[in-house]
Amino acid sequence: MDLSTTYMGLKLANPIVPSAGPLTAELGSIRQLEDAGAAAVVLHSLFEEQITHDNAELDHHMDHGVESFAESLSYFPPAADYHLGPDEYLKLIAASKEAVNIPVIASLNGNSVGGWIDYAKRAQEAGADALELNVYFTATNPKMSGPDVEGLYIQILKAVKAEVTIPVAMKIGPYFSSLPFMARKFEQAGADALVLFNRFYQPDIDLEQLEVVPHLVFSSSQEMRLPLRWIAILKGIVKTDFAATTGIKTAYDVLKLIMVGADVTQMCSVLLREGPAKITQVLEDLKIWMEEHEYDSITQMKGSMSQRSCSDPAAFERANYMKTLHSYV
Repeated sequence: MDLSTTYMGLKLANPIVPSAGPLTAELGSIRQLEDAGAAAVVLHSLFEEQITHDNAELDHHMDHGVESFAESLSYFPPAADYHLGPDEYLKLIAASKEAVNIPVIASLNGNSVGGWIDYAKRAQEAGADALELNVYFTATNPKMSGPDVEGLYIQILKAVKAEVTIPVAMKIGPYFSSLPFMARKFEQAGADALVLFNRFYQPDIDLEQLEVVPHLVFSSSQEMRLPLRWIAILKGIVKTDFAATTGIKTAYDVLKLIMVGADVTQMCSVLLREGPAKITQVLEDLKIWMEEHEYDSITQMKGSMSQRSCSDPAAFERANYMKTLHSYV
């Protein structure tokens, strides 16, 4: 049974790739993920704020206490709260390349064009096989238009592409007025893949302390349907590769996403709950299903249920909305 796939020019043994998260922040767990069958890993993200905060701290000490950076920096977590600083992150890339035989994809997370983008080149020099660019931007300025927001994404991508020669994947959220339009803009700007979708965590309110607090909720299988729908629609509209992420927990989830056109499927929540061994189980279940349904390879099924290939293309558009409402009756 041939489970191999290709993603951003990287030849992978199968489509299972652990996404950026706690399990890809430690060398020991990265080894465990490889042993369990992961075809590649996306290292946990290095955040723009970590780099700018690190540089501000350096300026502060060099100026011997002079107030040389904005008060807002005090709202960032203390340096000790970050898992790894910028230099340690580069060391993790190099150590991971030495420790495992699967591709190592670095992850940069930011929302502006600035000096932090230089770390894309440093990640490449440290040995990263590819880069996942995670743009997490919440537009709160009423003077910032939709085209302004879209332009910012493209500027960041172009700035990163100017720094590196390794493949770059763009990890985005679904909140664009026209996702096909933006997908083409990303393709034209040089994106080698699109990762659908970034999961934006919403804040909560502590009623006792009257504070805004973070609230982590693991993804559910229902969330997988959003990337499924959009990969199905975008497959054929753009020539980029596709990685599906959010809510992927079983072999059936993987199969569905491959059939609509995903090249790889990224897992995180289920691995945090059940451990790296979950990958082994999913791969075995994949083989069993494919054998029972007479599929010889992942390539054979890839894109077979995309909008352009399925017998009812309208099922991915407004018709799905109407059928869903009537299905209750």
